[in-house]
Amino acid sequence: MERICVFVCGVLLLMSTASVGWEQKHDYKLALSTSLLFFEGQRSGKLPPNQRLTWRKDSALRDGQEGGVDLTGGYYDAGDNVKYSFPMAFTATMLAWSIIEFGDGMAMGNEWINAAEALRWNTDFLLKATAHLPNTVYAMVGNPNSDHICWERPEDMETPRPVYAVNTAHPGSEVAGEIAAALAAASIAFKTYDAAYSQRLLSKAKQAYYFANTYQGSYNDSIGYAVCPFYCDFSGYHDELAWGGAWLNKATNSKKYQNHVDTAIRKMKLMQEEGTNYIDTEFSWDNKHAGTYVLLSQIGQYEKEAQTFACAVLPESPTRTVKYTPGGLLFKTQGCNNQIVGSLSLLALIYAKHLTEARQTITCGNTQFPPWKLVEFAKNQADYILGTNPLGMSYMVGYGPKFPQHVHHRAASLPSVNAHPSFIACGDGFSYLNRPNPNMNELTGAIVGGPNSGTDNFADDRRQSAQTEPTTYVNAPFVGVFAYFVNHKK
Repeated sequence: MERICVFVCGVLLLMSTASVGWEQKHDYKLALSTSLLFFEGQRSGKLPPNQRLTWRKDSALRDGQEGGVDLTGGYYDAGDNVKYSFPMAFTATMLAWSIIEFGDGMAMGNEWINAAEALRWNTDFLLKATAHLPNTVYAMVGNPNSDHICWERPEDMETPRPVYAVNTAHPGSEVAGEIAAALAAASIAFKTYDAAYSQRLLSKAKQAYYFANTYQGSYNDSIGYAVCPFYCDFSGYHDELAWGGAWLNKATNSKKYQNHVDTAIRKMKLMQEEGTNYIDTEFSWDNKHAGTYVLLSQIGQYEKEAQTFACAVLPESPTRTVKYTPGGLLFKTQGCNNQIVGSLSLLALIYAKHLTEARQTITCGNTQFPPWKLVEFAKNQADYILGTNPLGMSYMVGYGPKFPQHVHHRAASLPSVNAHPSFIACGDGFSYLNRPNPNMNELTGAIVGGPNSGTDNFADDRRQSAQTEPTTYVNAPFVGVFAYFVNHKK
């Protein structure tokens, strides 16, 4: 990832898409299947025989050797060739939650197995990253600075692949807490499909949470020289402690971790009052506030905070705090805005499902809204991403007649090993970065960062990473969003 996402809030009136004449129907089954293909383009390690994006080949087969551990596999986070456990774990949590809540839509679209395989490729790596618990968690493979001075295929990597870890003396509660959440959520997703694997995930989730909660501290202080500025933790680590504990309660069907959850939330709120934390309407690889409250609302806890989230995003809400572009896209950040669009859309659908089942409504000031207003919000966001927008541009590669052709992605922009078997050195690939031609390979399913201003403008320019770079944690929540609309057309 080659940008820092800074979140901003504001207010702008939402224009109805119907009023400007670009309302259209979308094939959500196709969107779902396409979005899942992207994860195969991000795979690191030894690729399986059923690899569908065949222009990608084996890569980084010695990852972890510098640290004396096997850290092969997993996903490259974005358009570069570095592996970060923190956002990778969030990706896993989002995939797992999508399967848990909307697996029926995946089954209808014949995509449940592909979603499960995308999740397992991730969790298999997270198990490796936690292999040395109770004392160590591996947080990162690769040097981002040396990686970013190259434009080269992962299959050709010649850059150093150092291993960065947090331990009891140099803690990283946010990365360990998110891994705990991911493994706990995945244990639920796999419970009826592979009971033995599910139990293994849950056991490791408990270990990861014990490490995160017992040895509290931020990985910014322990390995910030490596993870910053790319994946600095801006929101503190208490949200991951609350989030991880909440998922463990759900996975164990108990309240064993409730005291840890409540303590972490009190500290989150204190930081918020002191102005050192983000508000409750944030949800991303870094900030778990809104996600934690929606998850806990399913068992009747922190319902006021979950309502605050809903009221903050509903366009007609008198207490709305987010802004929208004239075309209707939720807009919160100049860099990789679509990560926020996807995560908040998934949250809206999950919360709407809970409210519907509980026969509850949303109260924003003196105004009440039915749960379907959250569904409407999520559908408008999904449709915008798929092409219902002023530019008629799908922001998912391979979906629709018009989509980004110049994705900021090393492997996709360079000729494949099939087409160019010869080695391409570190600096030799920059001519492909700077050329005006479309990418050499289609990174099917990649959802790019999207418009970087509040005006619906988009530059399909490989050098504009904030707009054209995809990430795994952008796609992951959209998997759940598309799965929902497979099963709920209206």
